[in-house]
Parts: sequence; structure tokens; C-alpha cells
Amino acid sequence: MGVLVGKKAPSFKAPAVVNGGEIVEDFSLDQYIGKNHVVLFFYPKDFTFVCPSELHAFQSKLAEFEARGTKVVACSTDTEESHWGWLQVPKDKGGIQGIKYPIIADTAKTITESYGVMFGEYDYDMSGNMTANGPMIAFRGLFLIDKEGIVQHQLVNNLPLGRNVDEAIRMVDALQFVEEHGEVCPANWHKGDDGMKDTFEGVADYLANH
Repeated sequence: MGVLVGKKAPSFKAPAVVNGGEIVEDFSLDQYIGKNHVVLFFYPKDFTFVCPSELHAFQSKLAEFEARGTKVVACSTDTEESHWGWLQVPKDKGGIQGIKYPIIADTAKTITESYGVMFGEYDYDMSGNMTANGPMIAFRGLFLIDKEGIVQHQLVNNLPLGRNVDEAIRMVDALQFVEEHGEVCPANWHKGDDGMKDTFEGVADYLANH
């Protein structure tokens, strides 16, 4: 599992369900370059238990992301048909009805692999047959990507550990503060707090000018 921070986010085209029910065949994050920050998060599987709590949590805060010019995009290794079916199930019955942001179908598992969040790996047995060591689903990965398509923050949780959506918003605020003011954000920084002058590595100046 590699670190993507500071690198170009892997590009892809894949099917996705958007607006709660419309299937598009060639969804790509490239549409946001030069326009929006992106929070791309991976989850293990449709029709499970922790996953809908996260999906609904991001939906409940979607307006806050949008107010910051930030797009939220989800991804799992399920099919687009599975995503669509889950979107038809009400929340009180374990479904994700009401989710409006895009949900990518990474059935080829290439996106999950390229972002380094695959739980399991492929190998070959003594007969040369390909085998899978692990469930081959996504860990709970989250990536904050800037307008230039560069990964600025990543977080990876194991399957049982749900994420904090408010922390994702805080990281968006921190990145945008650095880009706007050319200052860095200390520990536990929140929007409205003062930043700090960067006198060491010039990271803030780099982010503000790229």
C-alpha cells in the first residue's frame, strides 16, 4: 500500500451511479480538474452494516462540502447494478436511498488497486492458476484531491472502523486555508483559527502557487 500524497491522483474511467439512480458508463474525476476539490472515499461492500452509516453521513454533510466547492465521490468494487439496487432501499431498512453524490462501480478492481486500498492481493498457485489472497474489496480509504488533481491528504481505515466526516471537512478547510493564505495549519486547527507562517520547507507557498 503506497502513499499518494503529493502525487497525481490515478486517473480512471468507470461506470457510476449519479443523482441517486442514473447510471453513467464513463465517470471520471478528470471533469473536476481546474474546478473543484474532490473527496474520494472507498468503502468495502454494498448491503453491509457500517458502510451505509458512512454513506449517509457524507450525504448529511453534502451541502457543507458543496459550499466549499468540493465534490464528494464514493467507490466500491460492487457493480453499478448493485449500487442502483441499494439506492432503492430506504434508510430505515438498511439501504442508501437519498444518496445523491456519485458512487463508482470498480468491478475490475483497478481503481481500488491503483489507490492502494485493496484488501488482498492476487497470486499464482503451483499450477500457475491465479488466486486471490483476501476478500479483494476496498479498505475504507479517503483521498482529498486538489483542483490540479494532486492528492493532498489520505486516510485508510480497516474494515470495522468508520470514518469521521467532520474531519474530512476540516481537512478541506485546512487545505483551502493554506492555498488562500500561504500559511500552515497547526494541530487541531479549525476554520476561523489563525495559521502559522511556514519558515521551514515552503510547503504553504508551494500549495498556494500550484
